Amino acid sequence: MKIGWIGVGRMGLPMVLRLLHAGYAPMVWNRTFDKAAPLAAQGATVVHRLGDLRGADVVFTMLATGRSVLDVCVGPDGLAGGGAKRTPGIVVDCSTIGMDESRELRSRLAARGVEYLAAPVSGNPRCVVAGKLSSVVSGSAQAMLKVRPLIEAYSGRGMAYVGEGELARVCKIAHNVLLAATITNLFEVILIAQKAGISRHAFLQFINSSVIGSMFTQYKSSALVNLDWTTTFTVGGLLKDIDLGLQSAHALGVSAPITAAVREVFQAHLGVAALRPDAREYLQKDFAAMFETMAAAAGITPVSENLAVPTGLEPPPDERPTNQRAGR
Repeated sequence: MKIGWIGVGRMGLPMVLRLLHAGYAPMVWNRTFDKAAPLAAQGATVVHRLGDLRGADVVFTMLATGRSVLDVCVGPDGLAGGGAKRTPGIVVDCSTIGMDESRELRSRLAARGVEYLAAPVSGNPRCVVAGKLSSVVSGSAQAMLKVRPLIEAYSGRGMAYVGEGELARVCKIAHNVLLAATITNLFEVILIAQKAGISRHAFLQFINSSVIGSMFTQYKSSALVNLDWTTTFTVGGLLKDIDLGLQSAHALGVSAPITAAVREVFQAHLGVAALRPDAREYLQKDFAAMFETMAAAAGITPVSENLAVPTGLEPPPDERPTNQRAGR
């Protein structure tokens, strides 16, 4: 298959590297050419024009906004724009975009004879590198089968196919709602333990070795022990998904009182953070920074424990993307 890829930002770059490591040679386009150029040395074909990808069998997109995805796919100069004489066979969008945007994209691509798969992912760039990204896919089952090996190559943990239409978007929203509820409750129990005199490190070590521990609690442990708010996802971004989850729940007649309560915790954090002199920068930090707001409400001023904590995302040697590919 001729493979195209659009977008080599924080997530797109390591995903392309995993495809290269698996022996594929995608054509890559990025709005800022210089960010994609180094991939040429690793086996990718970096193109200057978006139109160079129109002849691909499949094109993947990993972009920041739904508007950007629509623009590169069906905009005037897009893959399947009105003036395009050739179009890709399949477009696979890995971005996190809204349901309405995804429906519009599906409809407009279908009008040009292009199959479309919604394929949002769960994980951050470190998950990609560690081979622990997961994907959920919806759309044509026939199209999914054609590209499944590619999705599994960059995912590491495989993919789940959930049916037609935008069902993958529903899964991603539900996933992020659960993530928000999990981290909020984790903050609460850490603060109970800390106020009783237990170090965060010791408590999280116990949680991670217990039946309730997870990949998520493990890789967030280092951040919570050392108060490292390096961004993987902002509070504002997660709050947007909570709102989408509540809207979906109401539309489907599902009661979601826990999600509603979690939303108020996030909203309270935004209010507190807005009073800080560095509010603009602080609100771009990781959503785990909410721990500081909840700690203050509990009468605790947390300090870093300055301990090395494994994240569980350290890739095994044979899973690390490298500059070497078979035959090179």
